[in-house]
Amino acid sequence: MDGDCADVAGLIELAEHHDALLVLDDAHGFGVLGSGGRGLSSIGGLAGHDRLIEVGTCGKALGSYGAFILGTAEMIEGLRQSLRTMTYSTALPVAVCAASLAALQVIQKGDVLHRLQENLAHFCRMAAECGLPLMPSQTPIQSLLLGGDKAALHAADKLSKLGFFVPAIRPPTVPEGTARLRITISAAHTRADIESLVKALAEVGG
Repeated sequence: MDGDCADVAGLIELAEHHDALLVLDDAHGFGVLGSGGRGLSSIGGLAGHDRLIEVGTCGKALGSYGAFILGTAEMIEGLRQSLRTMTYSTALPVAVCAASLAALQVIQKGDVLHRLQENLAHFCRMAAECGLPLMPSQTPIQSLLLGGDKAALHAADKLSKLGFFVPAIRPPTVPEGTARLRITISAAHTRADIESLVKALAEVGG
């Protein structure tokens, strides 16, 4: 929700100490974070660790449908033989799998990921110059903390009227007193889009 990242290296250390497995749901990181968009585990060089099971979705960065599990060959085979969803569910349509693979190839080329990183850096730089109280995040999910529910709803409504879709996130999704605007930066945004957005955010929530 906040765009913050788990300490995967620290959690892996705990898993090793307690002889446990670590399940990492990287739905928002896959296709966006780390080397080539490989996700949070690639940042610390932990992808493929024998205690790590990664779960991701094709419905966010890939813009497709479905999900996947990454792990050791033994783990994947064990899941294949025991998961009820593997036994009783129908496989994804071939067209959906093809769409996911095509989107993955686009990400691997790096152009879209590079534009996303440039847009994010531009947004954060402009937001800092305007003094916007953004919550700590190095991801495309940026949250502007407003505190009260009414303030967040009012700001979201004003932004909507200006042509920006920035949802207000309120309790119980977040703790009481921490209502915020949740901003998502994408590779499709132009510099003009971002500059207009920051100007509007400064007017409604700065």
